[in-house]
Amino acid sequence: MILQRHLFISCTLSNPRQQQATRRDCPSWQRWKNPSVFTREAESWKCVDRAPHSETLAANVWIPPFTELIGIYHTIHDVFVRTGCPSFAFQSGPAMCSCVRSSRALTPVLLPRLLLPPPGHRWVSRLLSTSSLPPLPSQARVVICGGGIVGTSVAYHLAKLGWTDIILLEQGRLGAGTTRLCAGIVSVAKPITIECQMANYSNNLYQQLEQETGVKTGYVTTGSLCLAQNQDRLISLKRLASRLKVLGISCNIIKPKEVAKLHPLVNIHDLVGALHLPADAVVSPPDVNHALAVAAAAQGVQILDRTSVQQVLVDKGQVTAVETDRGSVECEYFVNCAGQWAYELGQASETKISIPLHGCEHFYLLTKPLQDQLPPDAPVLLDMDGRIYARPWQGGLLSGGFEKNPKPIFTEGRNQLEIQNMQEDWDHFEPMLSSLLRRMPALESAEIHQLVNCPESFTPDMRCLMGETPGVAGYFVLAGMNSSGLSYAGGAGKYLAEWMTYGYPTANVWPLDIKRFGNLQSSRTFLRHRVMEVMPLLYELKVPRWDFQTGRQLRTSPLYDRLDTQGARWMEKHGFERPKYFVPHGKDLLSLDQSKTFYKPDWFDIVGAEVKCCKEAVCVIDMSSFTKFELTSSGDEALEFLQHLCANDLDVPVGHIVHTGMLNSRGGYENDCSVVRISKNSFFIISPTDQQVHCWSWMKKHMPSDPNLHLEDVSWKYTALNLIGPRAVDVLAELSYVSMTPEHFPSMFCKEMSVGYANGIRVMSMTHTGEPGFMLYIPIEYALHVYNEVMSVGQKYGIRNAGYYALRSLRIEKFFAFWGQDLDAFTTPLECGREFRVKLDTDRDFVGRQALLQQRQDGVFRRFVMLVLDDHDTELDLWPWWGEPIYRNGHLAGATTSSAFSYTLERHVCLGFVSPPPGPEGLPTPFTPDFINRGDYEVDIAGQRYPAKAKLYPFSSLFTQQKRRKDELELSNLQGK
Repeated sequence: MILQRHLFISCTLSNPRQQQATRRDCPSWQRWKNPSVFTREAESWKCVDRAPHSETLAANVWIPPFTELIGIYHTIHDVFVRTGCPSFAFQSGPAMCSCVRSSRALTPVLLPRLLLPPPGHRWVSRLLSTSSLPPLPSQARVVICGGGIVGTSVAYHLAKLGWTDIILLEQGRLGAGTTRLCAGIVSVAKPITIECQMANYSNNLYQQLEQETGVKTGYVTTGSLCLAQNQDRLISLKRLASRLKVLGISCNIIKPKEVAKLHPLVNIHDLVGALHLPADAVVSPPDVNHALAVAAAAQGVQILDRTSVQQVLVDKGQVTAVETDRGSVECEYFVNCAGQWAYELGQASETKISIPLHGCEHFYLLTKPLQDQLPPDAPVLLDMDGRIYARPWQGGLLSGGFEKNPKPIFTEGRNQLEIQNMQEDWDHFEPMLSSLLRRMPALESAEIHQLVNCPESFTPDMRCLMGETPGVAGYFVLAGMNSSGLSYAGGAGKYLAEWMTYGYPTANVWPLDIKRFGNLQSSRTFLRHRVMEVMPLLYELKVPRWDFQTGRQLRTSPLYDRLDTQGARWMEKHGFERPKYFVPHGKDLLSLDQSKTFYKPDWFDIVGAEVKCCKEAVCVIDMSSFTKFELTSSGDEALEFLQHLCANDLDVPVGHIVHTGMLNSRGGYENDCSVVRISKNSFFIISPTDQQVHCWSWMKKHMPSDPNLHLEDVSWKYTALNLIGPRAVDVLAELSYVSMTPEHFPSMFCKEMSVGYANGIRVMSMTHTGEPGFMLYIPIEYALHVYNEVMSVGQKYGIRNAGYYALRSLRIEKFFAFWGQDLDAFTTPLECGREFRVKLDTDRDFVGRQALLQQRQDGVFRRFVMLVLDDHDTELDLWPWWGEPIYRNGHLAGATTSSAFSYTLERHVCLGFVSPPPGPEGLPTPFTPDFINRGDYEVDIAGQRYPAKAKLYPFSSLFTQQKRRKDELELSNLQGK
């Protein structure tokens, strides 16, 4: 039985006689006299308004089976050509923004999307044929959900890596979601390095896709101009330019006059400069999506539309099958690339998956061709101070932005199958329109074509979600692109495909790893409020150490209220409130909270006083946010498991603390933690705050299925107080009536003690800073009592509260590396001078051992170094924060990973990695100490280079030299008197 459908063929007629003949001969003309284009939604057709600059003939045509469809196309095409019709468009789906394609004839080369497949591509007919749906395979190795540019990119890259038996499912039509409405800008001007790398790869990929597939993608190299209306914005662009140069990406800081030469429509009167990125580009997103699909299908990927995924089936923590509205598909891997629907799909699965993203409306404007038409290669404008972007579009302009008051959407239930053009809102768009007209006054006379309103999904920290979910093996996610899906899709698809193939990507993607979030960020209310802050922040000027303001006080220590009344200023880490510093009484709190600068911050003296107290008296830092696990067993199973998982030797006497890494097969740090042997078969594991989900997932992944082995997350059970300073011994001795001297309480040791009235306090002789002191892990019900007792007794010893800024300064000046900032999955202990924490010289095997043995034999090709800035004025010069390029003898050698002002050395200290230049044949050169000792180093801060002294671990001579200089200064002052 042949099902009848209607196909709408639109013909643009510019000849008046043809128009009159059409009106006369077509009985339906009066009905369809308003210009329109027809699109199909689900099983019905509907009319969508088209811009009034062309007249459109609509003809109803019966669609026969697909085998006859191509012949009908050529027949109609020939008729229109013989009758002199100048352009004829075969519409099988909505054009971009429902307004792009009316003036472009689709020849057989540009046939509608998937109409003319190469021989053998039978799947193409499935996408366009409306007469029947192809059968759903009963099994596959991989099922990808989502036919937008992200899903097709994953399919493309998996196929490139040799994967077969892949199915891509799309609930509507291919690319009918956000991809269809994307603005089409590919820019590398992104906040963090991994995002710049992904965008750069995407740009290169899209440039060669047309040659690879024969599908035109609309790729045009336009370059882009990031404008600066003030000096702070210019500084941020200079810092970005420095980071891009480390990646080998061409960019330049230019003056306003040069901006005017590159883009004559730009008003430059209020500009102080700009960043020019000559390789940025624009594309047609639906065509790029189509090209990726064609290339993937050529490698055997099956693409099925009109098939909705309902849930993912899981057995024993492993993906087993996918249920759709057309049946089930057994599979080993599932990839959620569902975009706007990723959150709902995760919640609907048999085992709920937390995918924290939320949709917001996003607006952009299309103009008709300008009187002096913009060339297609005119630069893209990014005016972040004006909150707008603009790109050339068909002789006119496409311009959108990120307003201060975004409109969240899709807050209840499932969204519509395909994203149609939502309601215009000119009042909402007015501030961005005004900003556009201020930047480009010549547009006052431009004729508006359409205001497009489309949804974009945003995440709680403005970074996309990537990777394998922590609770279900084989369930991967790539979603939440924060309005940069086109720029990220190519690179993100590549990294995810590598992740699935090799178990890890070829770059450090931790800033994007979905395991940086937990279930606590999956609240719809939290996501709705956070994305209302996130969307404006995309173009907000973000100075170092800025903090989110929404979704706060989600996780707090029992001491929160008490510390808050004492002047604590808070930051958030993994949803946990942590004190930055404490404002003394009498300070102007409002001005301090609103201080934003790349220079010396207003909290400089406050943190300095806290650091001084840590070194001369005693301070208390609430570090309750740290991740805490307990591993127990009935026999020696816990020890055996940790000996296999950890690089250091855990077979130590009860009470000893071991600092160790948990390494991957490459020898890189998956976790950097402190492990306490509480009893013979019980261990207490302390990890960084943001490692809570990642570390748990890593340990569970490697844990044997043994009922005698038990892992528990006890982060919520303990409040952690860090007592730092030489008088910490006196405070604890007075509270516990126990001698706390090194003879009775050696370093890196743990005892369970009474403090005040409270029993069962785990007291550890370490501080995570290198300073003397103790960590107190207190059962949560005793937290307030112990804190009050410590502060009361400590008054006579000069005790005060301190925050994480002081901790940061102390740990960096002592060359302490922190995971997530300095250490990552690509950093080995040999590269950061921590080989003494690895049991390489024993017969004990552990994860990563073979890689480290090989590295020790071959040599390391980069090293973790400390750089102490010279000739840098703390008061007047820009501060280093992180990501600054490091130069050796004038040549790029690496980049910083973290930095802080050392109040002891009275200089800025940067930590980072440097690498020797490649050898004659381009091969890596092994690192030697001479590379440090015989080189002149500089750190580039926003384009200005400052000399620096480089040091390897250990570095105690620095403090000896500093003390000698102080002694000499005091002696000279005394002699002068």
